[in-house]
Amino acid sequence: MNGIKFMKSYDIYDNENCTSVGTLLCFDKEKTFIVELKDGLDEWNAPLLFNSFIKKGIYTIPREISLLWVKERIIPAERQNINLILANHRLKEYDELKFLEISKGKCSQDSLSVKKTETVPDYVKKRMSKNLTGMFASDGKSFICFFADDSVRKVDMMKMTDIDGVDKIIGNEDLFASGKVGTGGYFATFNDSIDIPAYELFKRGIILPVSKNDFISFVKNNVFDTAQTESELTCSRQNIAYLVKQGQLNPIKENVMGNLYLKEEVLKNKW
Repeated sequence: MNGIKFMKSYDIYDNENCTSVGTLLCFDKEKTFIVELKDGLDEWNAPLLFNSFIKKGIYTIPREISLLWVKERIIPAERQNINLILANHRLKEYDELKFLEISKGKCSQDSLSVKKTETVPDYVKKRMSKNLTGMFASDGKSFICFFADDSVRKVDMMKMTDIDGVDKIIGNEDLFASGKVGTGGYFATFNDSIDIPAYELFKRGIILPVSKNDFISFVKNNVFDTAQTESELTCSRQNIAYLVKQGQLNPIKENVMGNLYLKEEVLKNKW
């Protein structure tokens, strides 16, 4: 499953036309759902809820819409006798995935059902190669993004304002700083309230001629902690604090347990 743990895969099957229309992925720990529709579906043979995405050529459905599709096919959490239903199924708490498995994803509104599979289809694996594996804020309003295909891309958020929520991200420093990789690498999420699809970041990012391992090597070989800095300069922590206060040494990250410094900054103090 492309190296992603705790992910379950379900075939979305159209019983009337005897064909698979997509795959439902569930990331168990966070109970996040992602629907991957098969290429070539149109608004007539795709689930009705996804028609607006199909018309735009989008086949990877956002998590909130995927969850909504799941909820349409199960007993609602606000059902009056939900505690009795939970007890009958020996469930300690409400669980969308458990109820989906119990109902097999069947709904009176269409002919679809779901069935657990052991592997994900090749078309899903291909799309997952464009999922995020890491990201960090760069200069200006940009992010450096790492993808599952090993590419590294710089994304200028100022050029993505046509996507809902990006204007809020750009205009709020705390929101911008909260950016991180979302579940399964399917999206970048900001304060867990605004999501940007990974495929948009992949498509719009400028490829950088470096790899993730280059960044890891840089950190490993060019970043000193406080103990390493003490050893390199043969001085005490108090001496280092003095150098910092005098502006002769600038920490790149500060922490009560110790700071991090660029190797080049440390070595300058030996000259």
